[in-house]
Amino acid sequence: MKKHVKSKVKLFLTATSFLISASLLGQEAPKLNDAEIAHVGVVANQIDISYAEIAKKKSKNKEVVNFAETMIRDHKSVIEQATTLVTKLGVTPQDNAVSKSLMDGAKTTEKMLKSKSAKDFDKAYIDNEVAYHKAVIDAVNGILIKQSSNTELREFLQAIVPALETHLKHAEMVQKSFK
Repeated sequence: MKKHVKSKVKLFLTATSFLISASLLGQEAPKLNDAEIAHVGVVANQIDISYAEIAKKKSKNKEVVNFAETMIRDHKSVIEQATTLVTKLGVTPQDNAVSKSLMDGAKTTEKMLKSKSAKDFDKAYIDNEVAYHKAVIDAVNGILIKQSSNTELREFLQAIVPALETHLKHAEMVQKSFK
């Protein structure tokens, strides 16, 4: 039974990662303007904050809680910086198909995470964080930076990639403790 649950979690996480990547990195990348790119960025950060808030409530694992606290702090900071930038640029973030798809996927993931027992939660959360950060890094590099027409927005997106990569490495390090 335990192996069956693990395979379901892996399948779900693989599907989630695939859906995020497909919606953001499909063969025909969605055409986004700067206002839509800004919204996708804010939504992606908000989603990771919501996952981390669930982790802080459910996890008793110090490494997982520390990771979640880092996600909340860092992603709130990115949202604050993005808000300052779009205000300066006079850009109002616009909802779009990509941000809606991300939110729909996040609702499903949040439901899955909340349904996990304390025993199974930590691994599910960290596995999701690894998959999510990989997909977001690919989307930022593969679509958002390339489609941004504003130099300052493009430079901002380029500047956050190293932090996302650090988050991914941190998540992968924690993930190793669950194997």
